[in-house]
Amino acid sequence: MQANSADHQPIENSNPILSVTSGLVDDNVPTMEESAYHAEPTCFHGYYKGCMDMYADAETVAKYLDVHHGWFRRCAHPMKAEPLGENGYALTIGRFGSFGYEVEPKVGLDLLPQDQGVYRIKTIPVPGYEAPGYDVDFQAALELVESNAETATTAKLTQVVWELNLEVAVQFPRFIQALPKSLVQTTGDRLLNQIVRQVSRCLTHKVQEDFHSSINVPFAKKPRRKYPWSRSQNPSAHN
Repeated sequence: MQANSADHQPIENSNPILSVTSGLVDDNVPTMEESAYHAEPTCFHGYYKGCMDMYADAETVAKYLDVHHGWFRRCAHPMKAEPLGENGYALTIGRFGSFGYEVEPKVGLDLLPQDQGVYRIKTIPVPGYEAPGYDVDFQAALELVESNAETATTAKLTQVVWELNLEVAVQFPRFIQALPKSLVQTTGDRLLNQIVRQVSRCLTHKVQEDFHSSINVPFAKKPRRKYPWSRSQNPSAHN
């Protein structure tokens, strides 16, 4: 998967997170045979990195992140997040797709308690839900890095440095399998990158606003930064 640092527009549609369609195939409705899922899934993989500035000391930021029941569902909007167990959520990302094929994925995420300033998020099953033709493996880690840099509002700055190892396997209908494999792979890689960038940008800003409001520290939206995005064939952060 090729990931880059190109800037993207924020999410404006309050219903789907992202909807991408292609004119490379016609708009005819596929037949039942064409719609049958192929046995061999197509896999897409991305390794992403970024950071989030929080204008407070690490202890204050940790206290906020620890109580995710108070902010996660609110900040995840317009995604739908349903509580799942003590630390989990069933997260519906939104409808997206290409080549006339669309899915509305739902993934179970477990927000594990911090371990020495490091938070991990991993996929968990959603009871009673069977994903229609796809499988998601989401492994993320967030680390709090405190700095003594002086700012206009506080003497402390804590960066939430995050990385995400994401794998998605999709069992496409046969009419998608009829397309060149390189085209399907490239389009899927690009779409996955767009989803991660736009969702992370939206979620980051909402969490920043919510956190600074909770501690009565002014937070002004800064000009967009180009966060580092990279690809790793063998990331070791989640081993």
